[in-house]
Amino acid sequence: MGGGSEAGSADGCPEAQPPDGSPSPELLALVHLTRVIEPGDETCGRWVRELGAEEVVERLRGRGAQLAGVTHKRWAGLMARAERGEPERDLAVARAAGMRFVRPGDAEWPAQLDDLGDGRPLGLWVRGPASLRMWALRSVAVVGARACTEYGAHMAATLAAGLAERGWVVVSGGAYGVDAAAHRGALGAGGATVAVLACGVDRPYPRGHTELIGRIAEQGLVVGELGPGEHPTASRFIVRNRVIAALTRGTVVVEAAYRSGSLVTARAARRLGRHTIGVPGPATSALSAGVHELLRADAVLVTDAAEVVELVGDMGELAPERRGPVLPRDLLDPAARHVLAALPARGAAPADGIARDARTTRDDAIARLYELRSLGYVERHGDGWKLTRQAMSSVGADRGRC
Repeated sequence: MGGGSEAGSADGCPEAQPPDGSPSPELLALVHLTRVIEPGDETCGRWVRELGAEEVVERLRGRGAQLAGVTHKRWAGLMARAERGEPERDLAVARAAGMRFVRPGDAEWPAQLDDLGDGRPLGLWVRGPASLRMWALRSVAVVGARACTEYGAHMAATLAAGLAERGWVVVSGGAYGVDAAAHRGALGAGGATVAVLACGVDRPYPRGHTELIGRIAEQGLVVGELGPGEHPTASRFIVRNRVIAALTRGTVVVEAAYRSGSLVTARAARRLGRHTIGVPGPATSALSAGVHELLRADAVLVTDAAEVVELVGDMGELAPERRGPVLPRDLLDPAARHVLAALPARGAAPADGIARDARTTRDDAIARLYELRSLGYVERHGDGWKLTRQAMSSVGADRGRC
């Protein structure tokens, strides 16, 4: 199992484990605050950074003055939530469910989450055997529409499988549509995948993905900011996306309408200096309209996993050069290709006319014509020369590229 902790501190400095093995006060305070503070709350994040989690909990329990930055009404609400916190129970429930709490400063904490500043998670609840920090170092987010098309599902699964085969971890949100296709693509390739949830990681959501999220917990990692049993809300889905963006080297969007939540992930990636990547779709598809807007801005267009890795990977991890099929006539000497191109598509032409159109001498043209005849491209026709059927299809295809 990865380096999940019951020791560490919110400011990134490891804290010694109490000699009796019980959770440290700092750990208990952070777990307590996950029940009080909504994910992404920068005001409360600043309190924790400046005062420490223990002091914030003390203030919220009425032992000290109200902290700055919130109204009296909101402070009262936070105090009411703090009264109901039971961090020891949360840790016990988490252990029973195979979960661990990873906090800033722990060996398993992904340092790139610190890029979120005061909006970084207070900690993450994690299910699964791997080290979140190690997996996040080589990870890519694949996100997109919940109500995706067959094309979107195919592209997400194919991209994820290709990334997994190249040793990359696929991160997504566990939702229907593109998210599920990405997770399944990675799992099907025997690779690694991480689901970042907007609820307690012991409470699979959506319910229809109970089996899928269970597979991810066994073969990969399930991660979330909210304590055991917490339910998702619309706002929690939105703020969850910043974690997906921050964890990974880049975000690939596969199908997204103009108001898609996956665009929130892409914009967060852009703000954090991560790669923003899009898979194009039909110009007439409303489900690809949001992706196309990203591409019109500064996102990079990709069509397969190799192109994604070329962007997010190390120097030298280049996608193969793209080119059309090699035709037999591509292997001809350039001078012979010029003579071949000078023959008319229909009918015969004299050697003088062919030489003129090929911009060469008559003797050189005749020599090339005999060479082409031996290869099956031309034939004599009286005093002239004409293309064979083989050559007509080859030359026609080449002219069609123009």
